[in-house]
Amino acid sequence: MTQASNAKIPVTIVTGFLGSGKTTLLRHILGNAEGRRIAVIVNEFGELGIDGEILRGCGIGCDDEGNEREGALYELANGCVCCTVQEEFLPVMLQLAERRGDIDAVIIETSGLALPKPLVQAFQWPDIANIFTVDSVVTVVDGPAAASGQFAENPEAVDEARRADPNLDHESPLHELFEDQLSAADLVVLNKTDLMDDAARAKVEALVREELPPEVKIVAATEGRLPLALLLGQGRAAEATIHLRESHHDHEEDHDHDEFDSLVIELPPVDRDGLLAVLGKLVEQHTIYRVKGFVAIPGKPMRLLVQGVGRRFDHHFDRRWRDGEAQRTRLVFIGEDLDEVVLRKALEEVSAVAA
Repeated sequence: MTQASNAKIPVTIVTGFLGSGKTTLLRHILGNAEGRRIAVIVNEFGELGIDGEILRGCGIGCDDEGNEREGALYELANGCVCCTVQEEFLPVMLQLAERRGDIDAVIIETSGLALPKPLVQAFQWPDIANIFTVDSVVTVVDGPAAASGQFAENPEAVDEARRADPNLDHESPLHELFEDQLSAADLVVLNKTDLMDDAARAKVEALVREELPPEVKIVAATEGRLPLALLLGQGRAAEATIHLRESHHDHEEDHDHDEFDSLVIELPPVDRDGLLAVLGKLVEQHTIYRVKGFVAIPGKPMRLLVQGVGRRFDHHFDRRWRDGEAQRTRLVFIGEDLDEVVLRKALEEVSAVAA
């Protein structure tokens, strides 16, 4: 499959809240590309290149020997794309434009804290407007998280969530962010439906539908497994109509993420069960929205990938430690008013047990 020289390169923007499953969806797309030559831009919030590492760990952007191919994976690690777009986004897109004959499509996975509308508007810039078009904005929704009432305007749902989680006892900017990600969507993927019953799924679909125009479809998925014909090739040219989609930040000159903290904690090898127990307690005691990172377990030749959103943590060994690679634990926390000293002290107790 080749991209016609006079056709614009379609760009799919994958957005969604922290832990919704964007990277899993991307892995599914690239694992079933069927000859499509797809350039990937991975954007992150925070200092740790975890998402890029996850993608490389499954062979994306690597040759047959497992070596990274230069230019196959772009990571924009200095904040969200819409914040750094003038510094990093344009140069990357111009690099891709120079290789337009080698590319059939581009996928941008935004940070979980990113506002999609400014990114879509960037495709109106003269330097790239004649080369790229936003094929669609795909917003991934964490079904179980939304079902818990964390993003609901319904007071009963909010009260229920507050009773279940003291961290939600304050007014949070996350709800507005959730709405803004939906307002830009051309397609909504309701993810993790295998973890929901019919009543929870209907509740979330109703919640999401309130934020969408009738023509935007909601599709259910487990681990992002959907036909590529549904995800790619929508032909929306979203940059031409994005100004019609209202968001909470339309009248702001700029935006920042001062409400959120992002910090990285590095540790020696730790006890796995102890770590998961401590992380669970920390999430209950602090306003932590997202935890992810790589963990070294004493005596294990494999590194442990840990990802958590809210109180739910997933973990599995993703690959062997490479020769000469420091077997260290590195965790990134995203939340509000995070106290690094307190978090580090709790985690160091786990490493002391491991020692």
